Amino acid sequence: MKLVTRAQLGWPASAAPAQATTKGVKIHYEGVEVSRTLLDDHSACLREWKAIRVSHLANKAENYSDVAYNYAACPHGYLLEGRGIGKRTGANGSQTLNKGHYAIIGLLGSEGLTKPTDAMLHAIRDGIELLRQHGAGSEIKGHRDGYATSCPGGPLYAWVQEGAPRPGGGTLPPGYEPFPGAGFFRTGRTSPIITAMGQRLVAEGCSHYSVGPGPSWTEADRLSYAAWQRKLGYTGADADGYPGPTSWAKLRVPNV
Repeated sequence: MKLVTRAQLGWPASAAPAQATTKGVKIHYEGVEVSRTLLDDHSACLREWKAIRVSHLANKAENYSDVAYNYAACPHGYLLEGRGIGKRTGANGSQTLNKGHYAIIGLLGSEGLTKPTDAMLHAIRDGIELLRQHGAGSEIKGHRDGYATSCPGGPLYAWVQEGAPRPGGGTLPPGYEPFPGAGFFRTGRTSPIITAMGQRLVAEGCSHYSVGPGPSWTEADRLSYAAWQRKLGYTGADADGYPGPTSWAKLRVPNV
């Protein structure tokens, strides 16, 4: 997961109301023309996201306390923090609807940039899984499922209707552990899955363990997984040592 935090955006803590659980996540788009320059310039994505927040805070009719969405996803696969974890959205159409689902927006529009990249779909899926780790239920819906609107646009809504799958599959045959989600691999997490993962990394010649592996996620796990990512050909931020669905599928961690 490639996460850009509020702190990295230069934003203070969100003033949005707290909400610990929802039925799931709703997906959105901007609903206006979005420049295709976002495809070539990640800094343009950050400017776009900041501009959305400025426009929401200036909207006196809606009286937003913050940018309306919990997260945004850009064409380069970055998940951009908005209200973030544990905050009620302001995006779903009414107070009742806002209480039902968290919200993620793809930086897409009704003209210009209208189709999500695979990287954007992965980022949205990262956001869904992150929110599920922190109180979101299993539902994945489009904005239009609760409110009379064209949001999130035809291409993105078609993906939602398919169940919001990871591009390229990422599913595993019986006998192997499915990807447990981007938020699973964090300091303090203890699970037999982590032990099984470490054993596979050792078998692949990617060990940075002096003790173990497992059962708790440690820096040795991160370094070992980064070695696995580099073995697969990933570089830079894509080899940060935190599992993603594609590299996980290729590791073939057996069921525990």
